[in-house]
Amino acid sequence: MPYRRTPAVQARLDAQRADVLAAAVGLLREQGYGGCSMSAVAARAGVATGTVYRHFPSKADLAAELFRTVVRREVAAVTEAAAAHPDPVAAVVAVVETFASRALRAPRLAYALLAEPVDPAVDRERLLFRTAFRDVFAERIAVGVRLGVLPPQDARLTASALVGAGAEALVGPLCGEDAGPATLSALTAFVTRALGVPDAGHP
Repeated sequence: MPYRRTPAVQARLDAQRADVLAAAVGLLREQGYGGCSMSAVAARAGVATGTVYRHFPSKADLAAELFRTVVRREVAAVTEAAAAHPDPVAAVVAVVETFASRALRAPRLAYALLAEPVDPAVDRERLLFRTAFRDVFAERIAVGVRLGVLPPQDARLTASALVGAGAEALVGPLCGEDAGPATLSALTAFVTRALGVPDAGHP
């Protein structure tokens, strides 16, 4: 008869896995993926290295789950920001401002999410991450076109371009280039122009 874990045992294992992930998130925030070796995560979590392997069979598995864990929070943050603005253009701007400001406050973590060379498993997750952000943008752009506040355009194509451009624009500041006080406003100005919104006073 196969062994079945009791609810208490499963709860203990789930809590242990959550502790390992929390430790890995802390290391990712401080050191990027380079600092997230299995032994380093184990030490931060206060468990044996074998315990980390029990929950994540390889570093690639840990890295992919770590990426998903952090990205879910970012997607939730920008989705909440967009939902707070009924105007579709304001919603898109809120998404950009929310993501960029969060990235600039945690540059090591944001660089790990956007661009740090790591395992192909994480690269696959990055594609899903970009798709999720694209969809947040595309939904609001489509509404703007339907309401006539944005010119006709392919909402998904524009959204994809905004995601790519936004990520590329942030890589420099996240790598140590000076992110001056005008960085965020310049980025949002670029986004509104890309949507087809005329500059104030320049129809």
